[in-house]
Amino acid sequence: MSEDPGNARFFWNGLGFLALSLGIIGIPLPILPTTPFIILAALFFSRGSPRYHRWLRQHNSFGPMVLNWEDHGSISPRSKLLATILILLALSMPLYFMADQLNQTSKVVTLILVGVGWSFVMTRPNGPQED
Repeated sequence: MSEDPGNARFFWNGLGFLALSLGIIGIPLPILPTTPFIILAALFFSRGSPRYHRWLRQHNSFGPMVLNWEDHGSISPRSKLLATILILLALSMPLYFMADQLNQTSKVVTLILVGVGWSFVMTRPNGPQED
């Protein structure tokens, strides 16, 4: 990447819009998580455009998850539960439907990834209590 700030802003904003798009696509698709992509978009926008970053923080739907993450490093209990259920569903389907095509190593790796993903989500603080 060159030293031109315009190119850097274009790069970070492009990544921000890509992550935001994936997050929006993930709303109806259980296999694609929304929250991590929205948080990633906020990170990219914070480097590329204060205006887009501020817009995302003030958004009615996406703002609370971004604010909780940026201000407290937290995930709401409802989001934790939903993320855990969707992670388990998304990763268990291939194990169930393609069990005869998967070898033992890929099953173990999948279970490890589920455990790590689940433990990361569940060990994040809950953040401030909502009134």
